[in-house]
Amino acid sequence: MKLSKAVLITALLVCAAVFLCGCTTTPGETTPATTPATTAPAAISGVVTVFNAGSLTAPFEDLEKQFEAKYPGTDVQLVAGGSTKIVKDITELDKSADVLASADYTLIPDLMIPDAADWYVTFAKNQMVLCYTNESKYADEITAENWYEILGKSDVAWAFSDPNLDPCGYRSPMVIQLAEAHYGDDQIFERVVMANSNITVTEENGVFTIHAKSPEPKAPLQVRPKSVELVQMLESGGLDYAWEYRSVAAQNNLKFIELPEAIDLSSVKYADDYATVQIDTEGGMMTGKPIVYGATVPKNAGNPDAGLAFVKLLIGAEGQAAMDGQGQPPIVPAGGYGNVPTALKSLTASS
Repeated sequence: MKLSKAVLITALLVCAAVFLCGCTTTPGETTPATTPATTAPAAISGVVTVFNAGSLTAPFEDLEKQFEAKYPGTDVQLVAGGSTKIVKDITELDKSADVLASADYTLIPDLMIPDAADWYVTFAKNQMVLCYTNESKYADEITAENWYEILGKSDVAWAFSDPNLDPCGYRSPMVIQLAEAHYGDDQIFERVVMANSNITVTEENGVFTIHAKSPEPKAPLQVRPKSVELVQMLESGGLDYAWEYRSVAAQNNLKFIELPEAIDLSSVKYADDYATVQIDTEGGMMTGKPIVYGATVPKNAGNPDAGLAFVKLLIGAEGQAAMDGQGQPPIVPAGGYGNVPTALKSLTASS
């Protein structure tokens, strides 16, 4: 009996030593999988290139710090830009990215799947607002009921981003066109947009098509490559008003007009109304729909395991808190589409 106890103790000590050296359970065992949690961080290392929509810069800077703290051997490099542009950088210029996060999730299935990606998640929402400062002309007069009249004044400098490069850019004219039905004025788009640019609109069977491949704006309207550029122009006094996402306005402490849900592209309740407007751009025909962000790990990722880990952080509790803290309501659980990796399935809901 004493010999048996000695053998048992020796065996236990050997197993403990092996465990501390990294022993793992076999796939068929039911022992809680503690080892992957401890070894996973060591497996994720190196540069992690994240192509992200400009409007995601603030929450992604938060996630960058969290990710690098969780995986000490990593260096997250954020590359912000208009979503259409960064998608095309991957699909047409073969630039490598470990994560692609777009302000319009439909760019992923429309432009990336199946050649450049085979899955994506939807993770956050937003809404369109008209931003201004205390120094903006007519700042003390503008309201949610008369904003289009203010933009129609010849002495008011206003802008939106390029519809051919940035989802915020093609959503801005959509909002202005949707305003016609909501306010009962069928000349709003003509007075505000067509009179100040080469952008036109046609109607057929109740659907309005905005033609924006060659904007050619003229004062007082300006069109810039990225919506985030307009923030600095507002703050410096170069603009009176600019179209932005609500999150961008909140992050930069800008004043803004909160528009009716029927036109601000925020609510699934008005999805059918939003769909009555579409815009023809260099990136294709974009149809009005609620603003939803999407992310994927492109097939040309140089560090795909790290990219997947970043997306997992994004759609998990930490990412949800980061998005919510920067004024972008997270989608909980995230939507999962296509060949969603096993590592993400517990955090997504497939439709």
